[in-house]
Amino acid sequence: MLRLKDTRHAHTGAFLTSAIKLAEYYGFEHLDGALERAQKKMSSPRAISPRGTIALARRDEKSLLTVAKKTTLCVNANQPTSLVWRIEHTKDRPGSAVLELHIIGAPTTVAEALLLTIVSIIADEAGVKERTVSINSIGSHESSNRFVRDVGIFLRKHIESISPSLRPRAALDPVGTLVQLIERQHPAIARLPQSVEYLTEDERKRFWELLEYLETLHLSYELNPQVLGSRDCWSHSLFEISTKDPDTGSKIRFAAGGRYDPLATKIRGVATPAVMVSISCEARGQSRLKPKKHPAPAVYVAHLGNAAKRKVFSVLEILRHAKIPVHQSLLMERVGEQMAHAKQLGVPCIIIMGHKEALEDSVLVREVATNSQDSVPIDRLIPYLRRHRIHTWKPARVSV
Repeated sequence: MLRLKDTRHAHTGAFLTSAIKLAEYYGFEHLDGALERAQKKMSSPRAISPRGTIALARRDEKSLLTVAKKTTLCVNANQPTSLVWRIEHTKDRPGSAVLELHIIGAPTTVAEALLLTIVSIIADEAGVKERTVSINSIGSHESSNRFVRDVGIFLRKHIESISPSLRPRAALDPVGTLVQLIERQHPAIARLPQSVEYLTEDERKRFWELLEYLETLHLSYELNPQVLGSRDCWSHSLFEISTKDPDTGSKIRFAAGGRYDPLATKIRGVATPAVMVSISCEARGQSRLKPKKHPAPAVYVAHLGNAAKRKVFSVLEILRHAKIPVHQSLLMERVGEQMAHAKQLGVPCIIIMGHKEALEDSVLVREVATNSQDSVPIDRLIPYLRRHRIHTWKPARVSV
Protein backbone atom coordinates (compact mmCIF):
# COMPACT_ATOMS: atom_id res chain seq x y z
CA MET A 1 0.00 0.00 0.00
CA LEU A 2 1.31 3.45 -0.95
CA ARG A 3 1.74 5.72 2.05
CA LEU A 4 0.69 9.30 1.42
CA LYS A 5 3.84 10.61 3.11
CA ASP A 6 5.86 8.90 0.36
CA THR A 7 3.86 10.70 -2.37
CA ARG A 8 3.32 14.33 -3.30
CA HIS A 9 -0.42 14.08 -2.52
CA ALA A 10 -1.90 15.60 0.64
CA HIS A 11 -4.86 13.23 0.88
CA THR A 12 -6.36 10.12 -0.68
CA GLY A 13 -8.80 12.07 -2.85
CA ALA A 14 -5.95 13.90 -4.58
CA PHE A 15 -4.14 10.64 -5.37
CA LEU A 16 -7.27 8.93 -6.73
CA THR A 17 -8.31 11.97 -8.78
CA SER A 18 -4.88 12.12 -10.43
CA ALA A 19 -4.78 8.36 -11.05
CA ILE A 20 -8.28 8.22 -12.56
CA LYS A 21 -7.57 11.20 -14.81
CA LEU A 22 -4.59 9.34 -16.22
CA ALA A 23 -6.53 6.09 -16.66
CA GLU A 24 -9.31 7.94 -18.47
CA TYR A 25 -6.76 9.52 -20.81
CA TYR A 26 -5.95 6.00 -21.96
CA GLY A 27 -9.62 5.19 -22.52
CA PHE A 28 -10.86 3.80 -19.21
CA GLU A 29 -14.33 4.68 -17.91
CA HIS A 30 -16.19 4.14 -14.66
CA LEU A 31 -17.57 0.63 -14.31
CA ASP A 32 -21.11 1.90 -13.65
CA GLY A 33 -21.14 3.89 -16.89
CA ALA A 34 -19.87 0.93 -18.90
CA LEU A 35 -22.51 -1.34 -17.35
CA GLU A 36 -25.29 1.12 -18.09
CA ARG A 37 -24.30 1.43 -21.73
CA ALA A 38 -23.87 -2.34 -22.14
CA GLN A 39 -27.27 -3.10 -20.63
CA LYS A 40 -28.98 -0.67 -22.99
CA LYS A 41 -27.72 -2.76 -25.89
CA MET A 42 -28.90 -6.03 -24.36
CA SER A 43 -32.43 -7.34 -24.83
CA SER A 44 -32.70 -8.07 -21.10
CA PRO A 45 -30.33 -7.85 -18.11
CA ARG A 46 -28.47 -11.05 -17.27
CA ALA A 47 -27.71 -12.39 -13.83
CA ILE A 48 -24.38 -14.18 -14.14
CA SER A 49 -23.02 -16.72 -11.66
CA PRO A 50 -19.84 -18.78 -11.98
CA ARG A 51 -20.26 -22.27 -13.31
CA GLY A 52 -18.85 -24.89 -10.95
CA THR A 53 -16.75 -24.46 -7.81
CA ILE A 54 -14.06 -21.76 -7.68
CA ALA A 55 -10.95 -22.60 -5.63
CA LEU A 56 -9.47 -19.41 -4.15
CA ALA A 57 -5.80 -19.28 -3.18
CA ARG A 58 -5.40 -15.60 -2.20
CA ARG A 59 -7.48 -13.25 -0.11
CA ASP A 60 -7.89 -10.73 -2.91
CA GLU A 61 -9.41 -13.37 -5.19
CA LYS A 62 -12.69 -13.21 -3.28
CA SER A 63 -13.19 -9.55 -4.22
CA LEU A 64 -12.12 -10.34 -7.80
CA LEU A 65 -14.84 -12.98 -8.00
CA THR A 66 -17.41 -10.35 -6.99
CA VAL A 67 -16.29 -7.63 -9.40
CA ALA A 68 -15.75 -10.05 -12.32
CA LYS A 69 -19.50 -10.72 -12.34
CA LYS A 70 -19.89 -7.04 -13.27
CA THR A 71 -16.90 -6.43 -15.52
CA THR A 72 -17.79 -9.38 -17.76
CA LEU A 73 -21.21 -7.81 -18.37
CA CYS A 74 -19.52 -4.85 -20.09
CA VAL A 75 -18.65 -6.81 -23.23
CA ASN A 76 -20.98 -8.15 -25.90
CA ALA A 77 -21.15 -8.45 -29.69
CA ASN A 78 -21.54 -4.67 -30.05
CA GLN A 79 -18.82 -3.88 -27.49
CA PRO A 80 -16.17 -6.63 -27.72
CA THR A 81 -13.62 -4.74 -25.58
CA SER A 82 -14.13 -2.69 -22.44
CA LEU A 83 -11.74 -0.69 -20.26
CA VAL A 84 -13.18 0.14 -16.83
CA TRP A 85 -12.10 1.46 -13.45
CA ARG A 86 -13.65 1.30 -10.02
CA ILE A 87 -12.73 2.23 -6.44
CA GLU A 88 -13.03 -0.23 -3.59
CA HIS A 89 -12.81 0.34 0.16
CA THR A 90 -12.39 -3.21 1.43
CA LYS A 91 -12.86 -4.70 4.86
CA ASP A 92 -9.92 -7.00 4.16
CA ARG A 93 -7.62 -3.99 3.84
CA PRO A 94 -8.82 -1.42 6.41
CA GLY A 95 -7.29 2.02 6.10
CA SER A 96 -6.74 1.69 2.36
CA ALA A 97 -8.47 2.72 -0.84
CA VAL A 98 -8.06 0.51 -3.90
CA LEU A 99 -8.29 1.65 -7.52
CA GLU A 100 -8.91 -1.23 -9.92
CA LEU A 101 -8.36 -1.12 -13.67
CA HIS A 102 -9.87 -3.90 -15.81
CA ILE A 103 -9.51 -4.67 -19.53
CA ILE A 104 -12.11 -7.15 -20.78
CA GLY A 105 -12.04 -8.73 -24.24
CA ALA A 106 -8.34 -8.23 -25.11
CA PRO A 107 -6.45 -11.54 -25.47
CA THR A 108 -2.96 -10.22 -26.31
CA THR A 109 -0.15 -9.16 -23.97
CA VAL A 110 -0.52 -5.51 -24.96
CA ALA A 111 -3.36 -5.39 -22.39
CA GLU A 112 -0.97 -6.27 -19.56
CA ALA A 113 1.62 -3.85 -20.97
CA LEU A 114 -0.98 -1.05 -21.00
CA LEU A 115 -1.95 -1.68 -17.36
CA LEU A 116 1.66 -1.81 -16.19
CA THR A 117 2.44 1.38 -18.12
CA ILE A 118 -0.47 3.20 -16.48
CA VAL A 119 0.53 2.03 -12.99
CA SER A 120 4.08 3.21 -13.62
CA ILE A 121 2.91 6.64 -14.77
CA ILE A 122 0.48 6.93 -11.83
CA ALA A 123 3.34 6.18 -9.43
CA ASP A 124 5.63 8.62 -11.24
CA GLU A 125 3.01 11.38 -11.09
CA ALA A 126 2.63 10.67 -7.36
CA GLY A 127 6.37 11.10 -6.83
CA VAL A 128 7.17 7.39 -6.35
CA LYS A 129 10.28 7.15 -8.50
CA GLU A 130 11.80 3.78 -7.66
CA ARG A 131 9.59 0.87 -8.76
CA THR A 132 9.98 -2.78 -9.67
CA VAL A 133 7.59 -5.14 -11.42
CA SER A 134 7.76 -8.70 -10.05
CA ILE A 135 6.31 -10.93 -12.74
CA ASN A 136 5.60 -14.61 -13.31
CA SER A 137 3.67 -16.81 -15.73
CA ILE A 138 1.63 -19.87 -14.74
CA GLY A 139 0.60 -20.71 -18.31
CA SER A 140 -2.82 -22.18 -19.05
CA HIS A 141 -4.75 -24.61 -16.87
CA GLU A 142 -3.94 -27.51 -19.17
CA SER A 143 -0.21 -26.85 -19.49
CA SER A 144 0.39 -26.31 -15.77
CA ASN A 145 -0.80 -29.78 -14.70
CA ARG A 146 2.80 -30.98 -14.43
CA PHE A 147 3.65 -27.96 -12.29
CA VAL A 148 0.76 -28.74 -9.92
CA ARG A 149 1.83 -32.38 -9.76
CA ASP A 150 5.36 -31.39 -8.74
CA VAL A 151 4.02 -28.86 -6.23
CA GLY A 152 2.10 -31.73 -4.63
CA ILE A 153 5.30 -33.78 -4.41
CA PHE A 154 7.11 -30.75 -2.95
CA LEU A 155 4.44 -30.33 -0.27
CA ARG A 156 4.50 -34.02 0.68
CA LYS A 157 8.27 -33.82 1.18
CA HIS A 158 7.83 -30.90 3.57
CA ILE A 159 4.52 -31.92 5.15
CA GLU A 160 6.00 -32.23 8.67
CA SER A 161 7.13 -28.61 8.59
CA ILE A 162 3.73 -27.34 7.42
CA SER A 163 1.23 -26.03 9.98
CA PRO A 164 -1.25 -28.77 11.02
CA SER A 165 -4.15 -26.48 10.07
CA LEU A 166 -2.80 -26.21 6.51
CA ARG A 167 -1.90 -29.88 5.94
CA PRO A 168 -5.39 -31.08 4.87
CA ARG A 169 -5.43 -28.45 2.12
CA ALA A 170 -2.13 -29.64 0.65
CA ALA A 171 -3.65 -32.69 -1.04
CA LEU A 172 -6.78 -30.89 -2.30
CA ASP A 173 -5.32 -27.53 -3.39
CA PRO A 174 -1.52 -27.66 -3.85
CA VAL A 175 -1.21 -24.19 -5.42
CA GLY A 176 -3.41 -22.57 -2.74
CA THR A 177 -1.29 -24.23 -0.06
CA LEU A 178 1.88 -23.03 -1.73
CA VAL A 179 0.55 -19.45 -1.81
CA GLN A 180 -0.13 -19.67 1.93
CA LEU A 181 3.42 -20.89 2.58
CA ILE A 182 4.81 -18.01 0.51
CA GLU A 183 2.75 -15.48 2.48
CA ARG A 184 4.05 -16.99 5.73
CA GLN A 185 7.65 -17.02 4.39
CA HIS A 186 8.08 -20.74 5.01
CA PRO A 187 11.81 -21.61 4.80
CA ALA A 188 11.20 -24.31 2.17
CA ILE A 189 9.83 -21.89 -0.44
CA ALA A 190 13.33 -21.11 -1.67
CA ARG A 191 13.33 -24.57 -3.25
CA LEU A 192 9.80 -24.53 -4.68
CA PRO A 193 9.13 -25.56 -8.31
CA GLN A 194 8.98 -22.66 -10.80
CA SER A 195 5.91 -22.47 -13.02
CA VAL A 196 7.78 -20.90 -15.97
CA GLU A 197 9.73 -24.15 -16.38
CA TYR A 198 6.49 -25.93 -17.31
CA LEU A 199 5.27 -23.52 -20.01
CA THR A 200 4.65 -24.76 -23.54
CA GLU A 201 6.63 -23.22 -26.41
CA ASP A 202 3.73 -20.94 -27.36
CA GLU A 203 3.29 -19.84 -23.75
CA ARG A 204 7.00 -19.06 -23.46
CA LYS A 205 6.76 -16.90 -26.58
CA ARG A 206 3.76 -15.12 -25.10
CA PHE A 207 5.59 -14.47 -21.83
CA TRP A 208 8.73 -13.20 -23.57
CA GLU A 209 6.56 -10.92 -25.70
CA LEU A 210 5.28 -9.29 -22.51
CA LEU A 211 8.81 -8.98 -21.14
CA GLU A 212 9.85 -7.37 -24.43
CA TYR A 213 7.15 -4.75 -23.89
CA LEU A 214 8.51 -4.04 -20.41
CA GLU A 215 12.03 -3.59 -21.78
CA THR A 216 10.83 -1.34 -24.58
CA LEU A 217 8.88 0.74 -22.07
CA HIS A 218 11.90 0.88 -19.72
CA LEU A 219 9.95 -0.69 -16.86
CA SER A 220 12.26 -2.32 -14.35
CA TYR A 221 11.20 -5.93 -13.69
CA GLU A 222 12.31 -9.14 -12.03
CA LEU A 223 11.18 -12.72 -12.63
CA ASN A 224 9.63 -13.96 -9.38
CA PRO A 225 8.33 -17.56 -9.15
CA GLN A 226 6.59 -16.69 -5.87
CA VAL A 227 3.96 -14.55 -7.63
CA LEU A 228 1.20 -17.15 -7.87
CA GLY A 229 -2.56 -17.54 -7.62
CA SER A 230 -5.44 -19.94 -8.06
CA ARG A 231 -5.62 -21.60 -11.48
CA ASP A 232 -9.40 -21.19 -11.30
CA CYS A 233 -8.88 -17.42 -11.35
CA TRP A 234 -5.65 -16.72 -13.19
CA SER A 235 -3.72 -17.81 -16.27
CA HIS A 236 -0.50 -16.71 -17.97
CA SER A 237 0.82 -13.48 -16.40
CA LEU A 238 0.69 -12.50 -12.73
CA PHE A 239 2.51 -9.44 -11.43
CA GLU A 240 3.14 -7.23 -8.41
CA ILE A 241 4.54 -3.68 -8.37
CA SER A 242 6.53 -2.47 -5.41
CA THR A 243 8.70 0.39 -4.24
CA LYS A 244 11.26 0.74 -1.44
CA ASP A 245 10.61 2.19 1.98
CA PRO A 246 12.89 5.26 2.02
CA ASP A 247 13.51 4.76 5.75
CA THR A 248 14.19 1.02 5.99
CA GLY A 249 14.84 -0.03 2.38
CA SER A 250 12.24 -2.80 2.69
CA LYS A 251 9.89 -3.62 -0.18
CA ILE A 252 6.41 -2.03 -0.18
CA ARG A 253 3.92 -3.69 -2.55
CA PHE A 254 1.33 -1.21 -3.76
CA ALA A 255 -0.18 -2.87 -6.86
CA ALA A 256 -0.90 -6.37 -8.09
CA GLY A 257 -2.83 -8.04 -10.87
CA GLY A 258 -2.77 -10.43 -13.77
CA ARG A 259 -4.82 -12.16 -16.43
CA TYR A 260 -8.03 -13.68 -15.10
CA ASP A 261 -9.29 -15.41 -18.25
CA PRO A 262 -10.32 -18.63 -16.41
CA LEU A 263 -12.56 -16.78 -13.95
CA ALA A 264 -14.13 -14.55 -16.62
CA THR A 265 -14.76 -17.60 -18.81
CA LYS A 266 -16.37 -19.54 -15.95
CA ILE A 267 -18.68 -16.60 -15.28
CA ARG A 268 -19.75 -15.93 -18.87
CA GLY A 269 -19.73 -19.51 -20.10
CA VAL A 270 -17.77 -18.51 -23.22
CA ALA A 271 -14.07 -17.80 -23.69
CA THR A 272 -13.49 -14.30 -22.26
CA PRO A 273 -10.04 -12.72 -21.97
CA ALA A 274 -9.67 -10.38 -18.99
CA VAL A 275 -6.79 -8.69 -17.19
CA MET A 276 -6.71 -6.34 -14.20
CA VAL A 277 -4.52 -4.45 -11.76
CA SER A 278 -5.39 -3.06 -8.33
CA ILE A 279 -3.53 -0.08 -6.86
CA SER A 280 -3.68 0.35 -3.10
CA CYS A 281 -3.23 3.70 -1.35
CA GLU A 282 -3.47 4.75 2.26
CA ALA A 283 -6.93 6.14 3.11
CA ARG A 284 -6.41 9.40 4.95
CA GLY A 285 -7.97 12.83 4.85
CA GLN A 286 -10.32 13.82 2.07
CA SER A 287 -11.31 10.87 -0.09
CA ARG A 288 -13.97 12.47 -2.29
CA LEU A 289 -13.08 12.67 -5.96
CA LYS A 290 -13.22 15.92 -7.89
CA PRO A 291 -15.22 15.27 -11.07
CA LYS A 292 -13.61 16.73 -14.16
CA LYS A 293 -14.84 17.12 -17.71
CA HIS A 294 -12.41 15.98 -20.34
CA PRO A 295 -12.25 17.64 -23.77
CA ALA A 296 -13.32 15.37 -26.61
CA PRO A 297 -10.25 14.00 -28.45
CA ALA A 298 -9.46 15.33 -31.90
CA VAL A 299 -6.68 12.82 -32.63
CA TYR A 300 -6.82 9.06 -33.22
CA VAL A 301 -3.55 7.12 -32.78
CA ALA A 302 -3.28 3.96 -34.91
CA HIS A 303 -0.50 1.42 -35.42
CA LEU A 304 0.57 -1.13 -38.02
CA GLY A 305 2.58 -4.09 -36.74
CA ASN A 306 4.16 -5.19 -33.47
CA ALA A 307 7.18 -2.88 -33.64
CA ALA A 308 4.88 0.11 -34.12
CA LYS A 309 2.58 -1.04 -31.31
CA ARG A 310 5.49 -1.12 -28.87
CA LYS A 311 6.72 2.31 -29.90
CA VAL A 312 3.32 4.00 -30.02
CA PHE A 313 3.29 4.05 -26.19
CA SER A 314 5.92 6.78 -26.29
CA VAL A 315 3.84 8.79 -28.79
CA LEU A 316 0.83 8.61 -26.48
CA GLU A 317 2.94 9.89 -23.59
CA ILE A 318 4.24 12.80 -25.68
CA LEU A 319 0.65 13.74 -26.54
CA ARG A 320 -0.44 13.40 -22.90
CA HIS A 321 2.33 15.68 -21.66
CA ALA A 322 1.26 18.21 -24.29
CA LYS A 323 -2.33 17.93 -22.93
CA ILE A 324 -3.67 16.76 -26.29
CA PRO A 325 -6.56 14.32 -25.69
CA VAL A 326 -6.58 11.26 -27.93
CA HIS A 327 -8.36 8.05 -28.85
CA GLN A 328 -6.00 5.08 -29.06
CA SER A 329 -6.26 1.65 -30.67
CA LEU A 330 -3.63 -0.37 -28.79
CA LEU A 331 -6.04 -3.25 -28.19
CA MET A 332 -6.95 -3.57 -31.88
CA GLU A 333 -4.88 -5.74 -34.21
CA ARG A 334 -6.19 -5.06 -37.74
CA VAL A 335 -5.64 -1.73 -39.46
CA GLY A 336 -9.07 -1.90 -41.12
CA GLU A 337 -10.68 -2.21 -37.71
CA GLN A 338 -8.74 0.81 -36.46
CA MET A 339 -9.66 2.98 -39.45
CA ALA A 340 -13.34 2.02 -39.10
CA HIS A 341 -13.21 2.94 -35.42
CA ALA A 342 -11.61 6.30 -36.20
CA LYS A 343 -14.32 7.02 -38.78
CA GLN A 344 -17.03 6.09 -36.30
CA LEU A 345 -15.58 8.50 -33.74
CA GLY A 346 -15.50 11.32 -36.28
CA VAL A 347 -11.99 12.56 -35.52
CA PRO A 348 -10.45 15.01 -38.01
CA CYS A 349 -6.90 13.68 -37.63
CA ILE A 350 -5.32 10.22 -37.52
CA ILE A 351 -1.75 9.63 -36.38
CA ILE A 352 -0.39 6.39 -37.86
CA MET A 353 2.77 4.58 -36.90
CA GLY A 354 3.86 1.69 -39.14
CA HIS A 355 6.97 -0.46 -39.16
CA LYS A 356 8.91 2.05 -41.31
CA GLU A 357 7.89 4.94 -39.05
CA ALA A 358 8.89 2.98 -35.93
CA LEU A 359 12.39 2.51 -37.37
CA GLU A 360 12.65 6.18 -38.39
CA ASP A 361 11.14 7.68 -35.19
CA SER A 362 8.36 9.33 -37.16
CA VAL A 363 4.60 9.13 -37.69
CA LEU A 364 2.14 9.79 -40.50
CA VAL A 365 -0.39 12.53 -39.73
CA ARG A 366 -3.49 12.14 -41.90
CA GLU A 367 -6.18 14.82 -42.28
CA VAL A 368 -9.46 12.94 -42.62
CA ALA A 369 -11.33 15.63 -44.59
CA THR A 370 -8.80 15.78 -47.43
CA ASN A 371 -7.14 12.37 -46.96
CA SER A 372 -3.78 14.14 -47.21
CA GLN A 373 -0.95 13.08 -44.95
CA ASP A 374 2.51 14.20 -43.88
CA SER A 375 5.44 12.29 -42.43
CA VAL A 376 6.41 14.04 -39.19
CA PRO A 377 9.37 13.25 -36.91
CA ILE A 378 8.16 12.35 -33.44
CA ASP A 379 10.15 15.16 -31.83
CA ARG A 380 8.33 17.65 -34.11
CA LEU A 381 4.85 16.18 -33.71
CA ILE A 382 3.51 18.59 -31.08
CA PRO A 383 4.59 21.78 -32.94
CA TYR A 384 3.08 20.30 -36.12
CA LEU A 385 -0.29 19.63 -34.43
CA ARG A 386 -0.36 23.08 -32.83
CA ARG A 387 0.59 24.77 -36.08
CA HIS A 388 -2.35 23.04 -37.76
CA ARG A 389 -4.60 23.79 -34.76
CA ILE A 390 -5.62 20.13 -34.58
CA HIS A 391 -5.48 19.99 -30.81
CA THR A 392 -8.15 22.70 -30.44
CA TRP A 393 -10.84 20.89 -32.44
CA LYS A 394 -13.62 19.52 -30.18
CA PRO A 395 -15.91 17.02 -31.92
CA ALA A 396 -19.16 15.84 -30.40
CA ARG A 397 -18.76 12.63 -28.40
CA VAL A 398 -19.92 9.49 -30.16
CA SER A 399 -21.26 6.53 -28.18
CA VAL A 400 -19.51 3.33 -29.23
